[in-house]
Amino acid sequence: MPRFTIDIDDKFNDVLNQLAKGTTKADVIRRAVASYQYLKAETASPPLGKRISITDAAGNIQKDIVLP
Repeated sequence: MPRFTIDIDDKFNDVLNQLAKGTTKADVIRRAVASYQYLKAETASPPLGKRISITDAAGNIQKDIVLP
């Protein structure tokens, strides 16, 4: 399995620590990359310009997200 080393700042490390409760930082990063890969693929497929929407319980759009 390939390994790599990254330098992160203290704020990013704090976020990783919060997200890693009950798991590992590496697992958080793996899940984040898998989620990004899925979302990127879904928004890149035709029709182009798809958005990811955050909705409330009634289905009202609260925020649209466009991935770069």
